[in-house]
Amino acid sequence: MLFIEYPKCSTCQKAKKWLDEHEITYTDRHIVEQNPSYEELKEWHEKSGLPLKKFFNTSGLLYKEMKLKDRLPEMSGDEQLKLLATNGMLVKRPLIVDGSTVITGFKEKEWSEHFL
Repeated sequence: MLFIEYPKCSTCQKAKKWLDEHEITYTDRHIVEQNPSYEELKEWHEKSGLPLKKFFNTSGLLYKEMKLKDRLPEMSGDEQLKLLATNGMLVKRPLIVDGSTVITGFKEKEWSEHFL
């Protein structure tokens, strides 16, 4: 299982602590040092069944600075994926990729249903 995080993110820290407490094994990946590629994001989006907007860090400074709330509806899915691949700070985190499952963000109930 791949755990993609930004180590300074408090939600990522909580998620990592939760995984450790439940003795769930994962491979850690720093989202800024190793930003997800266009190909990875496309594959994960298809597997997830989630709307593409769920992959954006909508509370992030970069998202707000770029005024993406207004721009995303006018962009194609392909354009959105390419944009996400340009900067890890645009991507919702933590991001879990586990086989055919892709989970964005940390919601303890959702994680419990999937992992426990």
